[in-house]
Amino acid sequence: MSKYFWIVLVLLLGLGLGFWAGHQEGRQHPSPDLGAEKKPLYYRHPMNPKVTSLTPAKDEMGMDYVPVFAEQPNSIISPQEAGKILYYRHPMGAADTSLVPKKDEMGMDYLPVYEKELAKVGQVDISPEKIQKLGVTTEIISQRRLTRSIRALGSIQDDESRVHAVTPKFEAWVQRLYVNTTGANVKRGQALLEIYSPELLTAQQEYLIAKQGQQALHQSSPQARKTAEQLTGNALQRLHYWDIAPAQLLRLQTQEKTLDTLPLMSPVNGVVLDKPAQEGMRFMPGELLFRIADLSTVWLVMDVFEQDIGGLRLGQVAEVHINAYPGKLFSGKVEFIYPTLTTETRTVKVRVVLPNADGRLKPGLYGGASLAAIENKPGMLAVPDSAVLDSGARQVVLVQKGEGRFEPHAVKLGLQADGYWEVINGLEDGDEVVTHANFLIDAESNLKSALEGFDSQGTEPSNTAGD
Repeated sequence: MSKYFWIVLVLLLGLGLGFWAGHQEGRQHPSPDLGAEKKPLYYRHPMNPKVTSLTPAKDEMGMDYVPVFAEQPNSIISPQEAGKILYYRHPMGAADTSLVPKKDEMGMDYLPVYEKELAKVGQVDISPEKIQKLGVTTEIISQRRLTRSIRALGSIQDDESRVHAVTPKFEAWVQRLYVNTTGANVKRGQALLEIYSPELLTAQQEYLIAKQGQQALHQSSPQARKTAEQLTGNALQRLHYWDIAPAQLLRLQTQEKTLDTLPLMSPVNGVVLDKPAQEGMRFMPGELLFRIADLSTVWLVMDVFEQDIGGLRLGQVAEVHINAYPGKLFSGKVEFIYPTLTTETRTVKVRVVLPNADGRLKPGLYGGASLAAIENKPGMLAVPDSAVLDSGARQVVLVQKGEGRFEPHAVKLGLQADGYWEVINGLEDGDEVVTHANFLIDAESNLKSALEGFDSQGTEPSNTAGD
């Protein structure tokens, strides 16, 4: 064979070996197909990377699960990186935790919550579209004066300081009765009845005798004239002490004639509450004939519950509503707070003074009052009632930290009034709080994790926890 034959044979063998080696390398390291679509390994929860699915799915908020590709680093924290397990939480996001592994009612394992995982869970992220869809509203808190209202029920009573009793100081008989009905209106100085009394006749005669003696001694010694003058004055003063009307005394002085009967006058303007007097009856000294009340001012005596006593003070303005006059408000002031508490009802009686010039407020009417209690201290922050998430053991407020970012803050609250809570600590002036998003507790599993992580910083989780 010629040398050309061997040269051609070597070249063919070289080409064959090169093709075979290239084929083997291609099998071990296939070239990437740039046109082929990448397929995800699995899909994970958009808010909780520990929840995964082999197929596309949506979370409870309607958000798509995020695909995880082969070249992407695993977003789930390994147990070595996450640290120790603090507790286990419900796999479906229910507000239930456990210190030991367990299964839920569906047989699913509780998910472990790691120490470093909680450190990353401090805020809740929600897209602007979701915020608008959920109707989340916020309000910037500021300093506010709060006034708490105290409500109590009571009844109208007559003013005890304006009730007068007509009780004569002598024995007599009722000769004639001018005011003969209970409830009658009388004026000051109006004759109530006319009486006959032997004692009054004797006192009048003594006065007239003393006056005649004084006139007879007008030319005697100064000592005799002075004595006669004193006797006359004492006799007249005795009639005055017996509540004889000044007009009748003047008539006695001018006419110098005894009066067989004398009238008894009303001491005040008012209403006759009681009338034991009867025409022709005999009465003794101190016996009640009339009880008259001046109703130009009345009392509302109401029962205030024990927990509201601290908000009462003298001079406090009270708005009173009476059942007999719906829609009508009467204004009064707290005049007296009774010193004792009724143990059966745990209430304290409070007296409110009400003007009653038109006489509409009648004793016995039923009504109630609203009083403005003591306000909170100046410079105190106030947060709306709807912003507070109260679990019984703590109070939490969601603070907006940015667009779609919310952070739970534990707060200490004080006075509640006017739809607001007084904030003692936990918030600062200018914080923007969520006022209508309490449902996020149940709707956002990430929010549950945030609150659980927030809680674990100060307390150990219990087997059952409800927000």
